[in-house]
Amino acid sequence: MPLRIGTRASKLARAQAEKVCRLLEGRGEETEIVFISTAGDEKTNVPLHEIGGQGVFVRALDDALNQGTIDLAVHSMKDIPAIRPDGLVTSAILKRDSPADFLVTDKDLTELRRIGTSSTRRTAQFSRAFPGVTIGPLRGNVDTRLQKLRSGDYDAIVLAEAGLQRLSMTPDGYQMDPTVHVPSPNQGTIAIVTRNESEILGIMEHIDDQESRTDTMLERRVMEEIGGGCFTPLGVYCKNRYMIAEVLSLEGDRSFRLERLVHDTRAAGLFGQEVRDKAGDLIREAFVRLGISHG
Repeated sequence: MPLRIGTRASKLARAQAEKVCRLLEGRGEETEIVFISTAGDEKTNVPLHEIGGQGVFVRALDDALNQGTIDLAVHSMKDIPAIRPDGLVTSAILKRDSPADFLVTDKDLTELRRIGTSSTRRTAQFSRAFPGVTIGPLRGNVDTRLQKLRSGDYDAIVLAEAGLQRLSMTPDGYQMDPTVHVPSPNQGTIAIVTRNESEILGIMEHIDDQESRTDTMLERRVMEEIGGGCFTPLGVYCKNRYMIAEVLSLEGDRSFRLERLVHDTRAAGLFGQEVRDKAGDLIREAFVRLGISHG
C-alpha cells in the first residue's frame, strides 16, 4: 500500500510534496499524493493575521492525519505553529534550502516606489530599508503574486527564495542577506509531519537532515519563547547554532536585535526569553494595533 502524502494543491506545495516522493521512492517506498484544501488557500484576499496566522495552512492536514486519510503531511516548516496537536510529530526535516527573502523586480533599487507583501515582518524590514516606498498587501500563490508584479500593481514583490528555487524560477531581482533581513523562523525548510507511530517514524528517519533539524529546532525554541507567530514583525535565523533574532515595530522604525552562539534547546529558550523581555513593548504594541488578543 503506498504512503499517502498530504499537501496543499498550489504549485509550490506540489513541488515540495514531489520532492518528498522522490526521496522516499529512492528508498523503495511507493507513494501517492493527496491534495487537501486549507483555510489559507480558500481566503486569499485578507492578511494571514486576520484569518488565524500560521495555522491556516496546517489545520486541515493535521485533521487528515488524525483521521487516517493520509500517512504524512508536507509543509513549509515556517507555516507550522508552535503549539501542535497531541500525537503528531515533525518526523523529518529535509536539508534546508535558501532561508533568504528575494525581492523580485527588474528595476534598480532606487526606482522602487511600491513593494508588495502581506507579511508584517517583511513590511517592517522593507519599510526600514526603503524609507518612502509604499508597502502594499499581496497574497496568493507565487504565480498570482508574479502576475500582480507584471501587471504593474507593484514595482517589486517579496518572495521566499527557496520557493522560487523549488519551482525552478529565476526572476530578476535581489537576494536579501538573511543576517540583515532576518527571515521568518524555519524559512527555507520543508518539514514532514506524521502520527507518532514507530513504523512511519522508522521510514522518515532516513530522509531527516540532522544539521537542518538542529538549526531549525533551535529557531523554533526561540519562537516558542518569544510568541507572536506571524502577527509580530519577528525574524529568527540560526546557522551552525549561531542565532540571530529581531523584533520590529510595524513601521520598521524601531527594533530590538540579539545574536549569539546557541548550543542547545535550553540555551535557545533562554535566548528567546531575553528577546521577549527586552522587546516586549514592541510585541504587545503589534498585537494591540492588529486587534489581536495576546495573553
